[in-house]
Amino acid sequence: MCHHLQQRCAIQLDGACMSWRHRIHKALDPALDIEIEDERYLGDTVQHRAAAVLIPITDRAEPGVILTQRPTWLRSHAGQVAFPGGKVDDTDENSIFAALRKAEEELNIPPARVEVIGVADTYYSGSGYSIAPVVGIIPPDLELQPNPQEVEDWFEVPLAFLLDPANSIKKEANWNGQQRSYYDMQWGERRIWGVTAGIIANLVRRLA
Repeated sequence: MCHHLQQRCAIQLDGACMSWRHRIHKALDPALDIEIEDERYLGDTVQHRAAAVLIPITDRAEPGVILTQRPTWLRSHAGQVAFPGGKVDDTDENSIFAALRKAEEELNIPPARVEVIGVADTYYSGSGYSIAPVVGIIPPDLELQPNPQEVEDWFEVPLAFLLDPANSIKKEANWNGQQRSYYDMQWGERRIWGVTAGIIANLVRRLA
């Protein structure tokens, strides 16, 4: 019998347990058509600039996901929890290259140590970015070194916690005179919300 995703597997395939790794591989199949949510209702997608983030999953029996805490002095999204990532530069070959580049800049994750397993659904943010979430597996023993110019702190959240729909609450708020909806998650003292939680929510839909 299959156990919880946090343990060894979550679904069965041909009578055998499918590991979390294979389950995510299957969920990222571009042929799998799902209904996603993002912030396109706030504006025209034509104006969005390309960006990419890395969703770094630690390769262990009970995998986790690495998240960063942005410095409080930044002009945008100060103090928020985010995946490592940023704008796609003209010199970047593609969104995967950009995500790996930013992960190395922010946390010193060597691109060669990341096993890219796919790209999740593009997330259009209200701040004007079309964000490609690149899913990658990293060794659990990497010595992460946060860049103080971009990262105040980093932490690891169990993948099972992030993928449990019960931990994600959909909320609404009025911002600059406009009603907005967003997802909110609380992991201990860490609040995961906004675009980051929205990307997670779309990944959960793929794994449903």
